[in-house]
Amino acid sequence: MKVEDIKQYCLEKHKADETYPFGDVPICYKLNGKIFAQVYPYEWDYKITLKCTREMGEFYRMVYPEKVVRGYHCPPVQQPYWNTIYLNDFSEDELLNMIDHAYDTVFHSFSKKVQKQILEEV
Repeated sequence: MKVEDIKQYCLEKHKADETYPFGDVPICYKLNGKIFAQVYPYEWDYKITLKCTREMGEFYRMVYPEKVVRGYHCPPVQQPYWNTIYLNDFSEDELLNMIDHAYDTVFHSFSKKVQKQILEEV
């Protein structure tokens, strides 16, 4: 999957924003100020880091041990909740599912009141 396709897919998420809080790289996608995806678009190091639940993070690392690792940039306490996926030759459908999960994980991290506000905003 090309970086432009990933960017477009992330931005199609309700209320998602593209930001560059760390400089040109990574390209971050946020919901209500919280990051759900970080894209590293370099051809020689093409990867994405996605938010996840502990259980799904472990599942994906077990199923794709050569392609999915704990969030490489995170401190150890946060690593179970982030996966870095090396994107060369990675399943497009699986990547889209993982992006959906990352977005949903961040959405559900908000209180019910904030979730309702997010859903009501146009």
